Amino acid sequence: MRSNVVLWWVITVFFAIVAVTYTVWNLLDANHGHVEWVGTVALLFTAFMGSMIAVYLNKTYKAQGGELPEDVLTADIDDGDPELGEFSPWSWWPLVLAGSATLFLLGMAVGHFLLPIGLAVFVVAIVGWVYEYYRGHFAR
Repeated sequence: MRSNVVLWWVITVFFAIVAVTYTVWNLLDANHGHVEWVGTVALLFTAFMGSMIAVYLNKTYKAQGGELPEDVLTADIDDGDPELGEFSPWSWWPLVLAGSATLFLLGMAVGHFLLPIGLAVFVVAIVGWVYEYYRGHFAR
């Protein structure tokens, strides 16, 4: 985790230096002679976002009270927490959900008549995915 914090601070410093270099380069350019704000602001925001991630990871690292098994080089796979959740490898609902997102976005791009269709398929997919363990062969 500590190496991730250092990596994000390096990324932050890199983008800050690139933003300053980009701005100075635009000011010294004979054709422009003024600041090109879109690139400068984008590079500064990228540096800012890297610093936010670095601060978050640093606070998480200090709050966890020691190294995680994933961070120790001599740790085995079994040392980590084996419980990752319950997943249904046979479920088709995520594909239906992706299809509803496709319909909705296609409706935004091509024709607005597809928006309610995509929204309706989305509602059906969410309800089906949430309640798939309460119906059929896998009901509890």
